[in-house]
Amino acid sequence: MSLKKINTALATAFVLFILWFGTEFILSPATTAPGFGLPAWPSGDGGGFLVVKGIRDVVLALVLGVLLVTGHRRALGSVLLVEALAAYGDMATVLAHHGSAATALGVHGLTATLMASTGLLMLRETRRAAAAPGTTVPQPA
Repeated sequence: MSLKKINTALATAFVLFILWFGTEFILSPATTAPGFGLPAWPSGDGGGFLVVKGIRDVVLALVLGVLLVTGHRRALGSVLLVEALAAYGDMATVLAHHGSAATALGVHGLTATLMASTGLLMLRETRRAAAAPGTTVPQPA
């Protein structure tokens, strides 16, 4: 299987996963929130922040989806790297608020690392196309 096919499959999986997860936070935050890893339910009207998190995730997925569908693969690799920061931020938030370390590292940290790895693979795949005409790109040994 080619690197391009692997990258496409991974990027598609991220789009679908993030879209699904974000939609769950919008439609049923009370049942989805416990899986996020924080130890306590928001007090007062704090549940609205869960919907905001869901909207953020849906938008992140749509940005990836648009880049994937339109074939902007190098931009997709860069955006995957940047969007991994959101998942690392979620991991840090769970850890900073004494949430589940297993969820912080096993869900958010792993997701962020896989996103960053996929972004790097995508950039590697598109490296030749990004090189200026007439220049050679050094190949790994």
